[in-house]
Amino acid sequence: MKPLKTEIAFTTPWFQVVAKTMKPRQAPFYSLTLPDYSTVLALTAAKRVVLVRQYRPAVEDYTLELPSGIIDPGESPAEAAKRELLEETGYHAAAVEVLGPMNPDLGRLSNQSWGCFAKDVRKAENKVPERGIEVIEWPLEDLYRGIAEGTFSHAIHAAILLQAILKEKVPGPKAP
Repeated sequence: MKPLKTEIAFTTPWFQVVAKTMKPRQAPFYSLTLPDYSTVLALTAAKRVVLVRQYRPAVEDYTLELPSGIIDPGESPAEAAKRELLEETGYHAAAVEVLGPMNPDLGRLSNQSWGCFAKDVRKAENKVPERGIEVIEWPLEDLYRGIAEGTFSHAIHAAILLQAILKEKVPGPKAP
């Protein structure tokens, strides 16, 4: 099924609100068009996950997340993940593997979220984390517990962790 009519209802530097009329005399369906983004599950040599803690105005709270960001034009998901890891955390990845794309919200968003994996990441010399970001390292088991307890609640980032488990990049959680 294709829309009868598609219009840009509103534009910002970050996204567009798109109105799609699906049937005659029916109110339009609204969705957001925004760039794809890339997220990296980065492990240190000690098998600790590199996380960022930052304030998110949308939820009016500090959140724990994997390093991530928008994929710039002409940039691959792996390149974006590597860049965001360095910019946000000051950690360098020699290589980044793409785990695959996912749709973050099929009901409202038209973009894709790319999951990536990097191992043996290390702090880069003379590189400080992005302003407003606290860098935290957690063992995988603490991350699993954080998901279960709600202290790590970014759904897309939890899904990327599941991608990494299913692709055997990291071990799954231990049974209680």
